[in-house]
Amino acid sequence: MMCHSFYYEPLFFRGHRLIYHRLISINYAYLASAKKASNIVSTTLNNTINNDTNNDANNNVKDNTQTNRDIQALKTQPPFYSPSWVLKLTIGLIGMFAFLQVYSIQAILPVLMMDFSATEVQAGMIVGATVMAIAIMSPFLGMLSDAVGRKSFIVGALLFLAIPTALIAQSPDIGWMGMWRFMQGLSVPGITVVTIAYIGEEFEGRAVTELMSFYVSGSVLGGFMGRFLLGHLHELIGWRAGYYVMAVMTLIGALWVGKMLPSSRHFVANPNFRSAMQTLGEHLTNRYVVTACLLGACVLFSLVGCFTFINLHLAGTPYELGTGALANIFAVYLIGVIITPLSTTLLRRFGAARTVRVAVVVSMIGVLLTLVTPLWGIIVGLAIMSSGVFITQAATISYIAVNVKKGRSLASGLYYMGYYAGGTMGAWLCGIVYARGQWSLTVWLLLFVQILALLVASVGMVKTRVRAN
Repeated sequence: MMCHSFYYEPLFFRGHRLIYHRLISINYAYLASAKKASNIVSTTLNNTINNDTNNDANNNVKDNTQTNRDIQALKTQPPFYSPSWVLKLTIGLIGMFAFLQVYSIQAILPVLMMDFSATEVQAGMIVGATVMAIAIMSPFLGMLSDAVGRKSFIVGALLFLAIPTALIAQSPDIGWMGMWRFMQGLSVPGITVVTIAYIGEEFEGRAVTELMSFYVSGSVLGGFMGRFLLGHLHELIGWRAGYYVMAVMTLIGALWVGKMLPSSRHFVANPNFRSAMQTLGEHLTNRYVVTACLLGACVLFSLVGCFTFINLHLAGTPYELGTGALANIFAVYLIGVIITPLSTTLLRRFGAARTVRVAVVVSMIGVLLTLVTPLWGIIVGLAIMSSGVFITQAATISYIAVNVKKGRSLASGLYYMGYYAGGTMGAWLCGIVYARGQWSLTVWLLLFVQILALLVASVGMVKTRVRAN
């Protein structure tokens, strides 16, 4: 979509006449409103020219002030009221490529444990390495983006992500793999945090909620595709060559986003470090932000803990699933691609607080179902559990975008810091619990954390509705 703006340059000449040369570039989507604004300005200027000399100076000052106000009002309007399908697709692809690498390793954990003679805790921490880096970098990259911009940050982060992805293929042991996984996580917040800030700045009302749902759907698809592709690529060409393929895919994604994502129109740079620290202090005492961070931590704790160690459970007796079969299990993620856009309707009708409470309860039911013996019952449980998590995530992200107006990128960074800190704890604690009590004890830990999430949503979440303008 082409984005243009209005420019009016006043030129003063001596004498009794005043000539305004207007250079107008019009966005076709708003042609009618642009012509109306232009006629108002032209009428005002023509009346000014016909006034007598004694009143020219005073009238020019008044007209200039009013004209500037009109122009400023036009510039501050949202540039897009109805996002195009190309933009929706691009936002979804950003989410997909951001998460294509984050959890892909889960599908080959049993293989890595044999190749590197790793323990359950080490296997969990390989997953947690990327998540930990995301948690550490999220607020800082948010602050940096507030100073330098949005689109360039997103594209640059995608390009950087391809480098450690390729280097994972060269890992000689579990330690080096953990380091490259950590490097992957350093770039992810430059995609996720900044994209959320971009959507919040460039759109309002229904468009924000709609684009957020596409972003979350893309991230869900990326979570599935990473696991699915790597699991099957390992059976075809080995996991090392598989990571080279995924690095190339990430580069292609960066090129697409660089071409198709519109540049920011409402971004205002804030390079002042003192101002950023002041905004940080405000966010740390903001009920919206703190509640979202706590809720996000509980959500990812459950998701990472569940989908990391269910692989070890299903790779053992009596299931004995290989990497391809384990990759197929993650097809339950595709349900989230369908469920997440539907959460937009739930948010508008019931509000964020009620939607989250119901979603967490649904997720708890799904976790309990994974205790059954038949494989099909476990798959159903995973599908129900993940659907509840995806709805919770979409509601929480929209909750921040709607309720936080200042320092959106930093607020998103703090949310992701809490979110991925919870994921890191989930990979670590669930690894310890699984080593001691296998899957059954892990399930009870997951249920405990989800009860905490339910308490946060019930007590701390302000009951606001995500309403369309």
